[in-house]
Amino acid sequence: MKVTYGLRGLPRPVAVAVGGGGVLGAAQVGIGYALEQRGFVPDLIVGTSVGALNGAIAAAHPGHAAPWLHRVWTRARRRTVFPFGYLTSRASVFADSGLRGLIAAAGLPALIEELRVPFTAVAMDLATGAQIPLDHGDLESALLASAAIPGVLPPVDRDGLTLVDGGVVAYLPVLAALRAGAASVVVLSAGPASVPQRPAGPPRRAGAVAARAGLLLWQHQIERDLREAAGHVPTVVLPTGIDSWPAPWDFGHAQRLIDTAARTAGRFLDGLRVGGPGLYGAVRMEVGR
Repeated sequence: MKVTYGLRGLPRPVAVAVGGGGVLGAAQVGIGYALEQRGFVPDLIVGTSVGALNGAIAAAHPGHAAPWLHRVWTRARRRTVFPFGYLTSRASVFADSGLRGLIAAAGLPALIEELRVPFTAVAMDLATGAQIPLDHGDLESALLASAAIPGVLPPVDRDGLTLVDGGVVAYLPVLAALRAGAASVVVLSAGPASVPQRPAGPPRRAGAVAARAGLLLWQHQIERDLREAAGHVPTVVLPTGIDSWPAPWDFGHAQRLIDTAARTAGRFLDGLRVGGPGLYGAVRMEVGR
Protein backbone atom coordinates (compact mmCIF):
# COMPACT_ATOMS: atom_id res chain seq x y z
CA MET A 1 0.00 0.00 0.00
CA LYS A 2 1.34 3.39 -1.00
CA VAL A 3 1.91 5.78 1.91
CA THR A 4 1.64 9.52 1.30
CA TYR A 5 2.86 12.34 3.52
CA GLY A 6 0.61 15.22 4.49
CA LEU A 7 -2.56 16.01 2.55
CA ARG A 8 -1.14 16.43 -0.94
CA GLY A 9 -1.35 12.73 -1.77
CA LEU A 10 -4.96 12.26 -0.73
CA PRO A 11 -7.26 10.86 -3.45
CA ARG A 12 -9.20 13.56 -5.28
CA PRO A 13 -11.67 15.05 -4.90
CA VAL A 14 -10.82 15.95 -1.32
CA ALA A 15 -13.69 17.25 0.80
CA VAL A 16 -13.45 19.25 4.00
CA ALA A 17 -16.25 18.34 6.42
CA VAL A 18 -16.75 21.12 8.97
CA GLY A 19 -18.74 20.14 12.05
CA GLY A 20 -21.00 21.94 14.48
CA GLY A 21 -20.11 23.35 17.87
CA GLY A 22 -21.52 26.88 18.15
CA VAL A 23 -19.06 29.30 19.72
CA LEU A 24 -16.52 26.47 19.89
CA GLY A 25 -16.24 26.71 16.10
CA ALA A 26 -13.54 29.34 16.64
CA ALA A 27 -11.13 26.40 16.92
CA GLN A 28 -11.87 25.60 13.27
CA VAL A 29 -10.31 28.94 12.36
CA GLY A 30 -7.02 27.82 13.89
CA ILE A 31 -7.16 24.58 11.90
CA GLY A 32 -7.86 26.69 8.82
CA TYR A 33 -4.66 28.66 9.42
CA ALA A 34 -2.69 25.40 9.66
CA LEU A 35 -4.18 24.11 6.40
CA GLU A 36 -3.66 27.34 4.47
CA GLN A 37 -0.09 27.76 5.68
CA ARG A 38 0.62 24.37 4.08
CA GLY A 39 -0.99 25.30 0.79
CA PHE A 40 -4.08 23.11 1.12
CA VAL A 41 -7.23 24.02 -0.82
CA PRO A 42 -10.11 21.47 -0.87
CA ASP A 43 -12.12 20.42 -3.90
CA LEU A 44 -15.42 20.72 -2.01
CA ILE A 45 -16.63 21.82 1.43
CA VAL A 46 -19.55 20.44 3.46
CA GLY A 47 -20.59 22.18 6.67
CA THR A 48 -23.06 21.73 9.50
CA SER A 49 -24.33 24.51 11.77
CA VAL A 50 -21.46 26.86 12.66
CA GLY A 51 -19.34 24.72 10.36
CA ALA A 52 -21.59 25.76 7.49
CA LEU A 53 -20.80 29.44 8.14
CA ASN A 54 -17.08 28.75 8.51
CA GLY A 55 -17.17 26.48 5.46
CA ALA A 56 -18.99 29.02 3.30
CA ILE A 57 -16.39 31.68 4.10
CA ALA A 58 -13.64 29.19 3.24
CA ALA A 59 -15.43 28.41 -0.04
CA ALA A 60 -15.68 32.12 -0.85
CA HIS A 61 -12.01 32.83 -0.12
CA PRO A 62 -10.07 29.61 -0.87
CA GLY A 63 -6.51 29.65 0.39
CA HIS A 64 -6.91 32.82 2.45
CA ALA A 65 -10.15 32.42 4.41
CA ALA A 66 -8.53 32.17 7.86
CA PRO A 67 -7.95 35.94 8.24
CA TRP A 68 -11.59 36.59 7.23
CA LEU A 69 -12.78 34.04 9.79
CA HIS A 70 -10.41 35.42 12.42
CA ARG A 71 -12.03 38.85 12.15
CA VAL A 72 -15.54 37.39 12.30
CA TRP A 73 -14.83 35.32 15.41
CA THR A 74 -12.78 37.79 17.44
CA ARG A 75 -15.39 40.52 16.91
CA ALA A 76 -18.46 38.36 17.63
CA ARG A 77 -20.31 38.86 20.93
CA ARG A 78 -23.17 36.92 22.53
CA ARG A 79 -25.55 39.87 22.60
CA THR A 80 -25.12 40.48 18.86
CA VAL A 81 -25.23 36.85 17.70
CA PHE A 82 -28.07 35.77 20.02
CA PRO A 83 -30.16 38.92 20.58
CA PHE A 84 -33.40 38.86 22.45
CA GLY A 85 -36.06 40.55 20.38
CA TYR A 86 -39.54 40.49 18.95
CA LEU A 87 -40.38 37.17 17.30
CA THR A 88 -43.23 36.50 14.92
CA SER A 89 -43.78 33.06 16.49
CA ARG A 90 -42.99 31.12 19.64
CA ALA A 91 -40.64 28.72 17.83
CA SER A 92 -37.39 30.05 19.33
CA VAL A 93 -35.88 31.91 22.24
CA PHE A 94 -33.77 34.24 20.08
CA ALA A 95 -34.37 36.06 16.81
CA ASP A 96 -32.02 35.26 13.93
CA SER A 97 -31.18 38.92 13.24
CA GLY A 98 -27.77 38.52 14.88
CA LEU A 99 -26.86 35.55 12.73
CA ARG A 100 -28.11 37.39 9.64
CA GLY A 101 -25.80 40.26 10.52
CA LEU A 102 -22.86 37.89 10.96
CA ILE A 103 -23.53 36.38 7.53
CA ALA A 104 -23.90 39.81 5.93
CA ALA A 105 -20.50 40.89 7.31
CA ALA A 106 -18.72 37.77 6.03
CA GLY A 107 -18.13 38.84 2.43
CA LEU A 108 -20.30 36.12 0.89
CA PRO A 109 -22.14 36.01 -2.45
CA ALA A 110 -25.92 35.72 -2.69
CA LEU A 111 -26.00 32.24 -4.23
CA ILE A 112 -24.25 29.00 -3.27
CA GLU A 113 -23.30 28.49 -6.92
CA GLU A 114 -21.28 31.72 -6.80
CA LEU A 115 -18.86 30.40 -4.18
CA ARG A 116 -15.42 29.61 -5.60
CA VAL A 117 -15.32 26.09 -4.10
CA PRO A 118 -18.36 23.75 -4.38
CA PHE A 119 -20.21 23.95 -1.06
CA THR A 120 -23.02 22.13 0.75
CA ALA A 121 -24.72 23.13 4.00
CA VAL A 122 -26.44 20.33 5.91
CA ALA A 123 -29.79 20.91 7.63
CA MET A 124 -32.47 18.63 9.06
CA ASP A 125 -36.06 18.34 7.86
CA LEU A 126 -38.10 18.94 11.02
CA ALA A 127 -40.98 16.84 9.66
CA THR A 128 -39.04 13.65 8.86
CA GLY A 129 -35.63 13.97 10.53
CA ALA A 130 -33.89 13.52 7.18
CA GLN A 131 -30.54 15.13 6.37
CA ILE A 132 -31.09 17.82 3.75
CA PRO A 133 -28.08 18.89 1.66
CA LEU A 134 -28.33 22.51 0.52
CA ASP A 135 -25.96 22.90 -2.42
CA HIS A 136 -27.68 25.46 -4.63
CA GLY A 137 -29.79 28.59 -4.41
CA ASP A 138 -29.91 31.27 -1.74
CA LEU A 139 -26.86 31.08 0.51
CA GLU A 140 -28.17 33.08 3.46
CA SER A 141 -31.23 30.87 4.00
CA ALA A 142 -29.06 27.75 3.69
CA LEU A 143 -26.73 28.98 6.44
CA LEU A 144 -29.62 30.10 8.65
CA ALA A 145 -31.26 26.68 8.25
CA SER A 146 -28.08 24.73 8.97
CA ALA A 147 -27.51 26.74 12.16
CA ALA A 148 -31.12 26.92 13.42
CA ILE A 149 -30.58 25.30 16.82
CA PRO A 150 -33.99 23.81 17.71
CA GLY A 151 -35.81 26.05 20.15
CA VAL A 152 -32.96 28.56 20.23
CA LEU A 153 -33.09 30.01 16.70
CA PRO A 154 -36.15 29.95 14.43
CA PRO A 155 -36.65 27.17 11.86
CA VAL A 156 -36.24 28.14 8.21
CA ASP A 157 -38.85 27.44 5.55
CA ARG A 158 -37.10 26.62 2.29
CA ASP A 159 -38.19 24.66 -0.80
CA GLY A 160 -41.38 23.54 0.95
CA LEU A 161 -39.51 22.14 3.97
CA THR A 162 -39.15 23.35 7.55
CA LEU A 163 -35.45 23.08 8.34
CA VAL A 164 -33.40 23.19 11.56
CA ASP A 165 -29.80 22.69 12.63
CA GLY A 166 -28.08 19.88 10.73
CA GLY A 167 -26.05 19.04 13.81
CA VAL A 168 -29.00 17.10 15.18
CA VAL A 169 -28.41 14.36 12.59
CA ALA A 170 -24.93 15.16 11.22
CA TYR A 171 -22.75 16.87 13.81
CA LEU A 172 -19.79 15.98 11.57
CA PRO A 173 -21.09 15.87 7.97
CA VAL A 174 -18.67 13.21 6.73
CA LEU A 175 -21.37 11.03 5.16
CA ALA A 176 -22.78 14.06 3.35
CA ALA A 177 -19.26 14.63 2.00
CA LEU A 178 -19.18 11.08 0.66
CA ARG A 179 -22.56 11.54 -0.99
CA ALA A 180 -21.23 14.73 -2.59
CA GLY A 181 -18.53 12.65 -4.29
CA ALA A 182 -15.51 12.90 -1.98
CA ALA A 183 -12.71 10.37 -2.48
CA SER A 184 -11.13 11.47 0.81
CA VAL A 185 -12.31 13.64 3.70
CA VAL A 186 -10.53 16.10 5.98
CA VAL A 187 -12.58 16.65 9.14
CA LEU A 188 -12.69 19.88 11.15
CA SER A 189 -14.44 19.34 14.46
CA ALA A 190 -14.76 21.37 17.64
CA GLY A 191 -15.87 20.93 21.22
CA PRO A 192 -15.99 18.11 23.75
CA ALA A 193 -18.41 16.12 21.56
CA SER A 194 -15.61 15.60 19.04
CA VAL A 195 -13.45 13.50 21.39
CA PRO A 196 -14.29 10.27 23.26
CA GLN A 197 -15.85 10.87 26.68
CA ARG A 198 -14.42 9.23 29.77
CA PRO A 199 -16.84 7.31 32.01
CA ALA A 200 -18.15 9.55 34.76
CA GLY A 201 -20.48 9.31 37.68
CA PRO A 202 -24.08 10.33 37.00
CA PRO A 203 -24.69 14.09 37.33
CA ARG A 204 -27.33 15.20 39.82
CA ARG A 205 -28.65 18.50 38.49
CA ALA A 206 -31.13 18.73 35.62
CA GLY A 207 -28.94 20.87 33.40
CA ALA A 208 -25.93 18.62 33.88
CA VAL A 209 -27.99 15.50 33.17
CA ALA A 210 -29.26 16.97 29.88
CA ALA A 211 -25.79 18.18 28.89
CA ARG A 212 -24.17 14.81 29.58
CA ALA A 213 -26.86 12.90 27.68
CA GLY A 214 -26.60 15.23 24.70
CA LEU A 215 -22.83 14.96 24.66
CA LEU A 216 -22.93 11.17 24.64
CA LEU A 217 -25.61 11.15 21.95
CA TRP A 218 -23.45 13.30 19.68
CA GLN A 219 -20.36 11.25 20.50
CA HIS A 220 -22.02 8.00 19.42
CA GLN A 221 -23.29 9.66 16.23
CA ILE A 222 -19.82 10.99 15.43
CA GLU A 223 -18.13 7.63 16.00
CA ARG A 224 -20.71 5.85 13.86
CA ASP A 225 -20.39 8.27 10.95
CA LEU A 226 -16.59 8.38 11.08
CA ARG A 227 -16.47 4.59 11.15
CA GLU A 228 -18.66 4.35 8.06
CA ALA A 229 -16.74 7.00 6.13
CA ALA A 230 -13.34 5.56 7.04
CA GLY A 231 -14.41 2.16 5.76
CA HIS A 232 -14.57 3.68 2.28
CA VAL A 233 -12.07 6.55 2.01
CA PRO A 234 -9.14 8.09 3.91
CA THR A 235 -10.72 10.18 6.68
CA VAL A 236 -8.37 12.62 8.41
CA VAL A 237 -9.60 14.12 11.70
CA LEU A 238 -7.57 17.21 12.59
CA PRO A 239 -6.96 17.72 16.33
CA THR A 240 -7.44 21.02 18.15
CA GLY A 241 -5.33 20.33 21.24
CA ILE A 242 -7.95 22.07 23.38
CA ASP A 243 -8.79 20.39 26.68
CA SER A 244 -10.67 23.27 28.30
CA TRP A 245 -13.68 24.42 26.31
CA PRO A 246 -15.66 27.56 27.22
CA ALA A 247 -19.38 27.66 27.81
CA PRO A 248 -21.47 27.54 24.62
CA TRP A 249 -22.47 31.20 24.96
CA ASP A 250 -19.02 32.60 25.87
CA PHE A 251 -17.39 34.35 22.89
CA GLY A 252 -14.47 35.66 24.94
CA HIS A 253 -12.16 32.70 24.28
CA ALA A 254 -11.95 32.87 20.48
CA GLN A 255 -8.29 33.92 20.33
CA ARG A 256 -7.20 31.13 22.68
CA LEU A 257 -9.10 28.51 20.70
CA ILE A 258 -7.68 29.78 17.40
CA ASP A 259 -4.07 29.86 18.61
CA THR A 260 -4.16 26.45 20.29
CA ALA A 261 -5.82 24.71 17.35
CA ALA A 262 -3.44 26.30 14.83
CA ARG A 263 -0.36 24.98 16.68
CA THR A 264 -1.79 21.52 17.32
CA ALA A 265 -3.21 20.96 13.85
CA GLY A 266 0.00 22.22 12.27
CA ARG A 267 2.16 19.73 14.17
CA PHE A 268 -0.25 16.93 13.29
CA LEU A 269 -0.22 17.79 9.58
CA ASP A 270 3.57 17.91 9.48
CA GLY A 271 3.73 14.32 10.74
CA LEU A 272 0.73 12.92 8.86
CA ARG A 273 1.08 9.73 6.85
CA VAL A 274 -1.88 8.29 4.94
CA GLY A 275 -2.04 4.82 3.41
CA GLY A 276 -5.47 4.04 1.98
CA PRO A 277 -8.97 4.07 3.50
CA GLY A 278 -9.05 4.42 7.28
CA LEU A 279 -9.29 6.88 10.12
CA TYR A 280 -6.31 9.15 10.74
CA GLY A 281 -6.27 11.44 13.73
CA ALA A 282 -6.89 11.74 17.43
CA VAL A 283 -10.08 9.68 17.49
CA ARG A 284 -9.16 6.12 18.44
CA MET A 285 -11.16 3.49 16.62
CA GLU A 286 -10.21 0.28 14.86
CA VAL A 287 -11.29 1.31 11.37
CA GLY A 288 -9.52 -0.02 8.31
CA ARG A 289 -6.04 0.67 9.64
